[in-house]
Amino acid sequence: MKNRNVYALAAIAAACALGTGPVLAQKVQKYRTPDGKIVYSDTPVPGARLVDEIAPPPPPDPKAVEAARAAAQKRSEQADRAAGQRLERRAGAQSEAEAAATALEQAKRRLEAGREPLPGERLGTVSGKSRLTDEYFARQRANEAAVAEAQARLDKARSGAR
Repeated sequence: MKNRNVYALAAIAAACALGTGPVLAQKVQKYRTPDGKIVYSDTPVPGARLVDEIAPPPPPDPKAVEAARAAAQKRSEQADRAAGQRLERRAGAQSEAEAAATALEQAKRRLEAGREPLPGERLGTVSGKSRLTDEYFARQRANEAAVAEAQARLDKARSGAR
């Protein structure tokens, strides 16, 4: 029984492979059954009335097919190119974000290390105490500005990486 099924399947496959040309060229008939249903078939439907005969569509124009293939290929290439450009931009934005994060960490370290006055930035007063010079405060403002600038650069880079 199994062998018969295998032979039957092989015969059907061969018939399909060999008979695709003529099948595509056959006409399809439109039938109306006694209960009012519409049936489309390439063979007569018993008990149904023939309503219409539909001719197969003409074969496609080879030039039109080739033009459609070329257009699809061009669209595919453009989409691939655009995807590649997006990936390159994203990689650039990612490396910019990494560089900005490194710069921010360095600026924060400089800010922390710069909290202690340098020689010459602390002056003694008459009362025996000391005060910090304007240079010390200018250096602190510059370090804070560097941290704020690095943070802004990182924020901009991260928004571009998305």
